[in-house]
Amino acid sequence: MEPATAIEAITGELKDEPGIRALFLSGSYGAGLEDAYSDIDFLMVAADGPTDEVARLWHKAVSRTGEIVLWWDRLVRPVLINAITRDWSRTDVVILKPDQMGRQAKDGLKVLFDHDRIFDTLPASSKTTGPDPRRMKYQFEEFIRILGLLPLAMGREEYLNGVLGVFHLRNLLVDLLIEETGAPHRGGALHLNRLITDEQKEVLASLPPPVPTRDMLIAAHMAYAAAYLPRARKLAKLWEIDWPERFEAVTWERLKEALEIEPPFAST
Repeated sequence: MEPATAIEAITGELKDEPGIRALFLSGSYGAGLEDAYSDIDFLMVAADGPTDEVARLWHKAVSRTGEIVLWWDRLVRPVLINAITRDWSRTDVVILKPDQMGRQAKDGLKVLFDHDRIFDTLPASSKTTGPDPRRMKYQFEEFIRILGLLPLAMGREEYLNGVLGVFHLRNLLVDLLIEETGAPHRGGALHLNRLITDEQKEVLASLPPPVPTRDMLIAAHMAYAAAYLPRARKLAKLWEIDWPERFEAVTWERLKEALEIEPPFAST
């Protein structure tokens, strides 16, 4: 079913349900950034929140768009229901109570119906507060921690598991690059192209693939360290986040002692 038709069908099914006070498009559709590959994200305001009855009504509404072949009912988050229909249309809904709408903004939503004029009470746009210092410090430390596990993987000759380490480092680098651009309306995991710059894309494209051999894994870890750590340190200074100096220092000491590895960048 075409997205516009699916949206209309779901809206029509729910509009006259007294416990459902509003329904909005969110995500890419809410921000006007959708494309032919976007899932359809909804934000529902229900008087009693994400109850079993509201979930039943949502299932009935989504069923009007096609046979449901995947149904995750409040599994990932207690307010979220994910669905996929037979034609692989993806539909997600977040279900909130009216008093939980404080973090929403008009520029991320499109009104489908709004019985209580909730939309009028929302700010025009989301406040840009910058990165979360606690989350970013955790990610800096996590990158260093994974780097410090390299001697363990090499010592055990766990080269297949070492590949997973490279993937973790890549994910942390991607997150850092997105934070660096400060892009609003980030969307899902498959929207990277519009979130990072051409220069950042070149950085990612230049990094070696994870190959399960000793030399290639060491080379990949060092390439990611060179791409991530100087950039992260610079951003930490900009964002006034304490850098884990001691942790990084002892990690490089461990890498030198175990694998004769030096930092692949000039110290600052």
